[in-house]
Amino acid sequence: MVILGFDPGLATLGYGVISVDKKGRAEMIDYGIVSTPKDLNLPARLTMIEKGVEQIIDTFHPDEIAIEELFFAKNVKTGIAVAHARGVTLLTAVKKCGKIFEYTPLQIKQALTGYGRAEKNQIQQMVKTFLKLKAIPKPDDAADALAVALTHAQTNKLGGLFSI
Repeated sequence: MVILGFDPGLATLGYGVISVDKKGRAEMIDYGIVSTPKDLNLPARLTMIEKGVEQIIDTFHPDEIAIEELFFAKNVKTGIAVAHARGVTLLTAVKKCGKIFEYTPLQIKQALTGYGRAEKNQIQQMVKTFLKLKAIPKPDDAADALAVALTHAQTNKLGGLFSI
C-alpha cells in the first residue's frame, strides 16, 4: 500500500510518501515540499498548492492520503492562512484519491513515540528510525509529513476510524 502524508502550510506544505507491506513494514519512497512565495497573493499561492498536490498524487498514485489536523494556539492570522492551504489540499486529495484520513499532532506523537507531548526532534528521530534512514529528512515539513504517513500506517488496522 502506498500512503501519502501531508503537513499543511501556506508557505511550505510538506509531503511524504511511504509504502507499507502486508507485515506492516514501512519504506520511504519520497518526500519534499511545495513552497509558495510570500510576495504572491493568497489565490495565487493556493493555486500553486493545488497544482503541487495534484502533481504529487499523479506521480505516486497513493492508495490512501493522511493529513495533519490544524492546531494553532497563538497566531490566529497564521492559522487562518494554513487553514486555507489545508482546505485546498483536502479538496484536491479527495478529488484525486478519495481515501482521506486525518490525525491530530497529539495522535502523531503518540503513534511514533508513545508520548503525546514528545518534542519535534523526538518525532524526527523516530521517522529516521522507522524508515531506516541515514539522516533526518529535511526540511522539517517533509519530516512531519512522513510522520503523518507513518501514523496512518500504524493506525490503518483500525479501519475507517480516522477517515474523513
